[in-house]
Amino acid sequence: MHSPKQPRILVTKPALPDMDSYIDYLRGIWERGQLTNNGPLVKELEIRIKDYLGLKHCLVVSSGTIALQLALKALELDGDVITTPFSFVATSSAIAWEGCRPVFADIENDTLCIDPDRIETVLTEHTQAILATHIYGYPCAVDSIQDLAVKHQLKVIYDAAHAFGVNYRNQSLLNFGDISTLSFHATKLFYTGEGGAVVCNDDYLAERIRRMRDFGINGPEAFYPEIGINAKMSELHAALGLCVLSGVSEAIARRKAICSRYDAALTGRLVRPVLREGTEYNYAYYPVIFASQAELQHVRDALNEVSVYPRRYFYPPLSRLDYVGQYPVPLAEDISARILCLPLYEELDEEQIDMICSVVLRALNNYSKE
Repeated sequence: MHSPKQPRILVTKPALPDMDSYIDYLRGIWERGQLTNNGPLVKELEIRIKDYLGLKHCLVVSSGTIALQLALKALELDGDVITTPFSFVATSSAIAWEGCRPVFADIENDTLCIDPDRIETVLTEHTQAILATHIYGYPCAVDSIQDLAVKHQLKVIYDAAHAFGVNYRNQSLLNFGDISTLSFHATKLFYTGEGGAVVCNDDYLAERIRRMRDFGINGPEAFYPEIGINAKMSELHAALGLCVLSGVSEAIARRKAICSRYDAALTGRLVRPVLREGTEYNYAYYPVIFASQAELQHVRDALNEVSVYPRRYFYPPLSRLDYVGQYPVPLAEDISARILCLPLYEELDEEQIDMICSVVLRALNNYSKE
């Protein structure tokens, strides 16, 4: 049993907004009596996200996973989709769920995003698209991936679940590719409790996704020109999102300060992934790479002893899933065994950060002496 004087520090924790602000939105919902079906708060949230991030089309949905499924369905994919083995399981499961075949290409050694050179080695006549993850919000090699897509007539989807608020070359990272998808799960920098969004620049594609998320309905007479699904976000989730969105800039600034404190203590002792030049990061995660899996486990155990619980994002690699084919991805196998995300959320104070760093450094020193 944990002592009240030693609270558990998890890898992440949502920064809940002011309750009175949320209650104000709830009063409006109660007065209108509309809980779902593209209500006014959903519409307001879409507009405000577009304005905040600088997007053309942003369609909020009920989860980040359904956002991926809608992207695959809207692009009419039914063949091979090349993707990364180093991501959350939803990236691959959405591909398989939609009747496509996930094909894995290994990752870059520095950014940990999918390697464009490896993509080209697994391309076949059955390849229809690339689904790449901006892992931890670190931008993929978007230019090289786009060149490949043009050369081989492929669609490009970016799983941008970690990339809310990330800018690349002076624009939102979400503006690259045919479609980007977001997750608004409670563990994310920006969240609605459960939720997500589909982002694109194409008017026809946006309208199609708008229909598909609402059973395929086209107009008040409920005509169904194509197959759809129920992927709508509720007014209750949109209300939470509106409260959270107002504090996102402050949240990013606070996370940046926490990361800087980690850097000051840990730089030179642990390897970190590399951000591409031209990136304005959102500080969504603090991943560190150890010299070996054994060293990682030693440090993790030391942290657990003081009620600190980092997470192995993402282990094991998705290429080990039972329902996908086997592909040689040695870099993803290696990195996934040695990478750990340290706690990062707005409420972490300097004393807690310093304690985490002290435990990590002491564990590293003890391990090196063994």
